[in-house]
Amino acid sequence: MDSLTTQIATDSLKNSHSESGGSWILHHVMDGNYLDFSPFGKVYLPHLELFGFDISITRHVVFMWLAAILLTYVFIKVAKSYQNSLVPKGTTNFWEVFIVFVRDEIAKPTIGKGYERFLPYLLTAFFFILFGNFLGLIPFSATFTSNIAVTATLATMSFLAIQLGGIKNNGFFGYFKGLIPHGVPVFLLPIMIVVEVLGLFTKPFALAIRLFANMTAGHIVIYALISLIFVMQSYLISPVSVGMALFIYSLEVLVALLQAYIFTMLSSLFIGMAVHQEH
Repeated sequence: MDSLTTQIATDSLKNSHSESGGSWILHHVMDGNYLDFSPFGKVYLPHLELFGFDISITRHVVFMWLAAILLTYVFIKVAKSYQNSLVPKGTTNFWEVFIVFVRDEIAKPTIGKGYERFLPYLLTAFFFILFGNFLGLIPFSATFTSNIAVTATLATMSFLAIQLGGIKNNGFFGYFKGLIPHGVPVFLLPIMIVVEVLGLFTKPFALAIRLFANMTAGHIVIYALISLIFVMQSYLISPVSVGMALFIYSLEVLVALLQAYIFTMLSSLFIGMAVHQEH
């Protein structure tokens, strides 16, 4: 945490005079074509184009790859440990707590019968978001879950799981027919159809915006608190400013866990509503 605070303070002092307003804060929160190791310098990433489309590697892409590599490594190791013994040992014990939590506290209660089909996706989403959130707390890193494109893609995956699960369990026409409550008067059907169709898309929209906004807000607040030292042009405010920033940073650990849980829980809940329309 001390190194993160030092990095923020250095960047704040460097940029507070060169950039107007709070644009320097957004500069650090948003994606970019370089890895930022300020004050030690930057490593620029290659610019790539394919058929006129910009497919350049950005720092969020780098940390998504890193999260995917870590996720693959950890769970291959966990799977191999179960081949040797069904009793978890060491770090396997640690990861099993999260796996069992997602299975017993999220998937089972919200989906019910047939939850096993959706458990691999829910576990993947949970741990990918969790790894991304915690990677963003490491100094000189980037939080890819604060990128709306990333959260929108994750929400799209949940949307597809919701629709495919509902269609597979209820049939194509049965699923969409089940979206309309029984006993609705005929003259209200046009309104209800529009409302229910919009509801299909507002669910993934809410998933994307919730994760994006919460992960972005925490980092903005930390930078803003540190910048108070330079806005007020007094180092007397630094103990309060740094202390509050460290407090928010500590809360970010809780938020990292909470947002992974909320995204997974809501995705599972929406899947359960689609699969078991009779309830």
